[in-house]
Amino acid sequence: MAKVSTPTIGRRALLQAAVPLAAGATIAGRALAAAPDDTTIDIRPTPKFDLSPYLYMQFMEPLGTTDGSVEASWDHLVRGWRPDLVEVSKALAPPMMRWGGLFSAYYRWREAVGPRDRRRPMHNLMWGGVETNQIGTDEFLDFCELVGAEPLMCVNFESEGDPSWAVNALGEKRAGNAQEAADWVAYCNAPGHPAPRPIRYWQLGNETSYSRKRFDKAAAIAKTIEFARAMRGVDPTIKLIAWGHSGWASDMLHEAGDLVDMLAFHHLFDPGEACSDAHFRREPEAAWAALMAGVATHDGKIVEMRRQTGKTRLALTEAHYQIKGPNRGMLNSTWAAGAAFARLQNVHQRHGDVLEIANLGDYCGTRWQTNVVMLPTPRGKAYLMPVGKVAALYRAFTGTSAVDAAGAPADLDVVASRAGDRFYLHVVNTSLDTSRSSALTIGGASPRRVQIHQIAPSDPFAEILSAEEDPMPVTSQAIPPNTAVRFPPASVTAVEIDI
Repeated sequence: MAKVSTPTIGRRALLQAAVPLAAGATIAGRALAAAPDDTTIDIRPTPKFDLSPYLYMQFMEPLGTTDGSVEASWDHLVRGWRPDLVEVSKALAPPMMRWGGLFSAYYRWREAVGPRDRRRPMHNLMWGGVETNQIGTDEFLDFCELVGAEPLMCVNFESEGDPSWAVNALGEKRAGNAQEAADWVAYCNAPGHPAPRPIRYWQLGNETSYSRKRFDKAAAIAKTIEFARAMRGVDPTIKLIAWGHSGWASDMLHEAGDLVDMLAFHHLFDPGEACSDAHFRREPEAAWAALMAGVATHDGKIVEMRRQTGKTRLALTEAHYQIKGPNRGMLNSTWAAGAAFARLQNVHQRHGDVLEIANLGDYCGTRWQTNVVMLPTPRGKAYLMPVGKVAALYRAFTGTSAVDAAGAPADLDVVASRAGDRFYLHVVNTSLDTSRSSALTIGGASPRRVQIHQIAPSDPFAEILSAEEDPMPVTSQAIPPNTAVRFPPASVTAVEIDI
């Protein structure tokens, strides 16, 4: 795969879609307050640590009858990926795509390679239905190349030790052993493959610690060592990610640390009853407060993992709000959730000294509101959900090194980065009704150029329900260097600054 760099496609797509920045905003009939322009955000230019390009990873998993994410993404009549999905994914510009999840516990990779008429369909044991396996390793790698993403494969880790996945109700054996995983590495990475496309990143185990039916800690550590040795025997240069959640991290590192490069954990959490489908429309201010409070919960989870792992690199390979409702929470369709996810993305950058891979949301699907991309069926056009719009914005305007920013008022959530002589701010105004304005300096000096890219809907609870009607467009504007930048209520802003 080509080396991942700062995306030009995503930036171009964002700017082409941008409209001139509005002079003001209102929120659904409520009067807004404007704070005095008496603050200055000063960017400290000294780099603190390098930022991984994989902090905006996306996660693709076949979800069967629950949400046909992969089958709905593929046009079986032309044997190719849906063009609308490819188009919107290029705007999203994911630096990494992960294949797997719970599905990997009964996925046999050989069934989904080779001539299509010989591929064997499989029963989706977790999510229901039958997968055609017309989309397998090579098709997934095709997609990664189309959108410029690094692939991450989650292997069949002996069905995580779960007997109901290892042998299904029809008596079919679904567990994949260490040799099968090593053969998968050879299929992709060995020079003898007719068209080798090396995969550097592989995950061993997915949520292994989350059920008593699966491997206990000792068994998981032993299996991690076995799989790692077998896979590295084929290609010693691969990057291996072991499962380290639920208090397993320290022992996993002690026993298998010399064989793995990162530890994985997940964080799928409920921001509270105020955000449920039954409540958020009646009391939107309470829902907003609960979403904003979620940043402390998310930060606490990463802090907890850091305490267990020291300076070991971490991979947050699944993360999002789990809002109650028939479709995992309609609030996720609103801009309020987009702003909240932007705060979680800021948390990821703050922990970028150890966080190598991070995810927010499921990649694509037809129903669940946790998706980053929605695929309306049967003939609707794919579109970005609010969390996807934030990911695209931040991905296009993020530096390669983290830097500090000081002086922001308390209701602005700010992180900063730089790439050469260009600096970037990510700013979330956490207030529902107060606009903020701040001057910008770099090391106390005025910048040469300032460009802002902003999402600031007039109604923070506006929903995005189709590709044709977007109530939350990106707006862009260059402003004079000595002019204060305005951050409307509930807005998310990316700022480019040249010294």
